[in-house]
Amino acid sequence: MHTKLESYPAALLELVFEANTAAKAIPPLFPLSSNVAVNPFLGQTGETLAATAARLARVGGARITPSRAHWADKLRAGEITDTDLLDAMSAVKGDGDTLSLQDVKTALENDTADPKALPTVAELAADVSGVDWPGLIEDRIGVWAASHFDQGQALWQQSSTGGPFSAWREFASRDLTPEIQGLTGFCAFVAGTKRSHWRAIGRASDQLGVTTDAATTAFHRWLMTLGGWAQYGRYLLWQAELEGAQESTVTELLAIRMVFDEALFHLYEDQIAARWAEVVAAHQTPVSPSLDLVIDAVLQEAAERAQQRILSDRLLPGKPHRAEGRPDVQAAFCIDVRSEVFRRALEAQDKNIETIGFAGFFGLASAHKIAGSDVSERRGPVLLQPGVTSQAAEPTQADLGRRYTARAKRAWGRFKLAAVSSFAFVEATGPLYAGKLVRDALGLGGKATVEPAPELDPAISLDARIGIAKSVLTAMSLTDNFARIVLLAGHGADVTNNPHESALHCGACGGHAGDVNARLLARLLNDHDVKLGLRDAGIEIPVDTVFLPAMHHTTTDEVTLYEGDVPQGVATGGFRQLKEWLSAAGSLARAERVQRLPRATGAASVPHRARDWAETRPEWGLAGCRAFIAAPRHRTDGADLAGQAFLHNYDWRRDDGFGVLELIMTAPVVVASWISLQYYGSTVAPSLFGGGNKLLHNVVGGIGVLEGNNGAPRPGLPWQSVHDGNSFQHDPLRLSVIIEAPREAMTDILARHPGVCELFDNGWLHLIAMDDEGKLAWRYCGDLKWTPFSAPSDAERAIAAE
Repeated sequence: MHTKLESYPAALLELVFEANTAAKAIPPLFPLSSNVAVNPFLGQTGETLAATAARLARVGGARITPSRAHWADKLRAGEITDTDLLDAMSAVKGDGDTLSLQDVKTALENDTADPKALPTVAELAADVSGVDWPGLIEDRIGVWAASHFDQGQALWQQSSTGGPFSAWREFASRDLTPEIQGLTGFCAFVAGTKRSHWRAIGRASDQLGVTTDAATTAFHRWLMTLGGWAQYGRYLLWQAELEGAQESTVTELLAIRMVFDEALFHLYEDQIAARWAEVVAAHQTPVSPSLDLVIDAVLQEAAERAQQRILSDRLLPGKPHRAEGRPDVQAAFCIDVRSEVFRRALEAQDKNIETIGFAGFFGLASAHKIAGSDVSERRGPVLLQPGVTSQAAEPTQADLGRRYTARAKRAWGRFKLAAVSSFAFVEATGPLYAGKLVRDALGLGGKATVEPAPELDPAISLDARIGIAKSVLTAMSLTDNFARIVLLAGHGADVTNNPHESALHCGACGGHAGDVNARLLARLLNDHDVKLGLRDAGIEIPVDTVFLPAMHHTTTDEVTLYEGDVPQGVATGGFRQLKEWLSAAGSLARAERVQRLPRATGAASVPHRARDWAETRPEWGLAGCRAFIAAPRHRTDGADLAGQAFLHNYDWRRDDGFGVLELIMTAPVVVASWISLQYYGSTVAPSLFGGGNKLLHNVVGGIGVLEGNNGAPRPGLPWQSVHDGNSFQHDPLRLSVIIEAPREAMTDILARHPGVCELFDNGWLHLIAMDDEGKLAWRYCGDLKWTPFSAPSDAERAIAAE
């Protein structure tokens, strides 16, 4: 039940606006079942890196760029040149143009201290009392939230009637822990708060002297102390916004956090009032980056320009070309950087193999029900609402069997995790599990059974299916010269004992494996009536062309072919040769990847890592990603991009009206930016945006992981996903987006999509235009303007190196 905001006083309405703004400054945390990469700076993309660094220093107490020593090492090694620094100084918005080259080099000699966030009342109270009030608040909110937001892990759930704030009031008014620790009368204090969380925020703001000007970052600061709980609330808000609904979990959590500080302020007012007034005054000052933060932004920009030079050199040499005429195989993979390695390996098998890069949901954002389940999984980018519905095609009796099995497994799992039975479970069944533990340790576990073939909702008309098929093929730049076998390969990760498994799956499929989407598209394109409709629409698919769905297992580089999905009577003579090529390509890909994997004993050990329940690094995921290239494949064919580039096939000459270009720039590019910036944030600010140590993880509520046994879920990537124990495996660079298309077309698209435009205008992404010769020719410099991309000549590099 929501009170109408119009009934609130004007001053409170201003605070409501600030609270809602602060809620949007928090990135969402998607639950473990569909964990996708999230840009941790999602709420700050309207600002530059330097301004965001100043803001997050105030509210989060963490730096968001690498140390000066990191950049100094690169400068000494020649990876960054003086030319890169000079170019970066002129490009960075703010005070970068007032710096000299010597200013930047001098700054490299002395690293800056890590920033400290403005303290909360709880922190000030802890200073004067010696009681860890911030820790107690985190613990008590965590105990309540773990039950309130639980998604099936707990045996008992807190009542959710009336929303989070109401449920917390009921819990906290009976929770004696704060009073035992010295917060006398807290239960009565909570019971006396207004039932409306807005009025609770208003009263706390009044009591704490938080003005509207101070609220902008003060509210943000309180939300940051809530960690993953605030981010999960932002996820609920994200989902509601997609559906055009309203959601208030984030602001209700803000009210909960402020009530704690209000109560502590009353208890310690005499001792902390003066210091708190200074904090409020600091919150009232505008956020402005210091000269040091501008220098850090210059160094970041210079490193990214240096890598763009290296990439330009890799793309310049002559490329091997595929054989003329009709290819034997066209293999479409996700644009995921892990696919780049496998695509190179597959193309090396035969000149008649052509690979295609396309977003891994294959243009079918579906709400899918797997066999034996009534739960709809969003198998598409989290930026989009599902456009179609689908489900597993399975006989009724088999479906019932799966349902019974799934229910039994859920009940057994809940029994094992329950507090009342966990110790008894170990005592009673430990010996029975000895065999399983040995099998898991040796990687001898059985393989999962293949899901029944998915099918689109029968209610989708033939005309709609033809329209979907045409849109997808056009977006893939695949409208003629079809091969005899068109392989559609989704991807997923087979891992054991990994709560973050979904983060290794396909981000374009909403944190699920891409097999369902690949099989749906193959079924659609193999349909005889759809093929006839496509012919009338100008896309002629030869009668001997078969679309074969597959799954690329990124942990093992093995490929599963769903041959049973191919219609009966279709010639499958080339499948045997394809399997040999895929097997050989897998061996090559494993040999390349194993060089980065710690403790690997050779390519043959790679598949075992996926089955090892004690392996914290079964693969590197997308660590190392740094570029997104949308161009015809021959622009990158033969270039070793080291598994660091998202590759999207795109031919602007076939894109009438640039509708496909618009789709690429507003969907795959944005998804790739989320991935890139999540890896960036988890590397440079692991305390703020990282997932912590896998060895200490405990799953909470099916939502996220705790680092330990209480507190708030840790967002972002675990330390083991970016670091090998000795050094980082991800170089924190913002993504360079390279597109072969007319600049005017890209400018028009940016002008129509301000949210995408600000990513480039504020430097969260780089945009570079490739010319008709495949050279990096133009650099987007903001405000819908371009400047020539001038990679320094060898002579210039030599001069800069002196």
